[in-house]
Amino acid sequence: MPRVPRSAGVTAAALALGLLATAPAVSDEPAVSAPRVVAHFDLAKGQSPENIALEPDGSADLTFSTARQVVNVTRQGGTRLLATLPAVTNPQTPVVGRAVVLGIARAQDGTLYVNYATGTRATGIWRIPSGGGKPRQIAQLPPSGFPNGLALDERRGVFYVADSVLGTVWRVPRSGGKPTAWATGAVLEPRNAPPAARVGVNGLRVHRDAVWVSNTNAGTLLRIPVRESGCAGAIETRATGLFAIDDFAFVDRHRDTLLAALIGGSEIAQVRPDGTHRVVLTRQDGLSNPTSVAVRGRTAYVPSAAYFKQPDPNLLLARVHQRDRG
Repeated sequence: MPRVPRSAGVTAAALALGLLATAPAVSDEPAVSAPRVVAHFDLAKGQSPENIALEPDGSADLTFSTARQVVNVTRQGGTRLLATLPAVTNPQTPVVGRAVVLGIARAQDGTLYVNYATGTRATGIWRIPSGGGKPRQIAQLPPSGFPNGLALDERRGVFYVADSVLGTVWRVPRSGGKPTAWATGAVLEPRNAPPAARVGVNGLRVHRDAVWVSNTNAGTLLRIPVRESGCAGAIETRATGLFAIDDFAFVDRHRDTLLAALIGGSEIAQVRPDGTHRVVLTRQDGLSNPTSVAVRGRTAYVPSAAYFKQPDPNLLLARVHQRDRG
């Protein structure tokens, strides 16, 4: 392992499971093109970009996991520090053993929210004022867990949090407070693997009246309907064979086609509504253990954390082809 084990995923387990699957191509045209790295970061300073939220001006807010920082990166590569999460004495964080900042979500008013995993009472959701400033914890999550993917459903006024160690999707009021175990089950839990590689539910997105999640160890993409009451419906498996899947993003808000970060193979896969998938970006395009994806219009944003023997933590942009929005 390099400087730190995979903060959100841990590729080793997925590698051992041999989850790479080859799906039939659905089009001869690639889903994305013209990849270009717009910003390079410094591993020695802990600048491994873990998750991403987009600003209205097209810039990206990134979490630097081991630096405990949130930064803004312009489309031209300019970087500005927005916040630093407080240091924790003697962190006992599962999987990584150190305090790390993971998922990020942006509200319409510009407020940012991040997951902070510490192995202490500081574990939970933290709020950062619009434009940056001092973070404040608004909700505690179990110190024994690993709060990873994060999404804000502003219509319902709740957060959803993917806990990779406890195999749970938490639901938390937007104002903060007590979390509720919203969804649980074997399909969300880590698989048999070494302790530093046991990572289950990971990426998380709210899309078309459902919460979608990935399971890194299992290599699966799952859909959890949100019932009218707000309760979770039956968990559906929508795709399998996604080697070391981390976070993902939908290409179109009206359809179920998405781009998924496959951290182990340094790849981005296009996953279509029927569950088939194909690789559309690789390390030859500049990927270095990609951890998440964001899409706006015809642009895909891909942070690479370079956790596993990869030399270049970076932010890559690419063009999304409308033809493949199925």
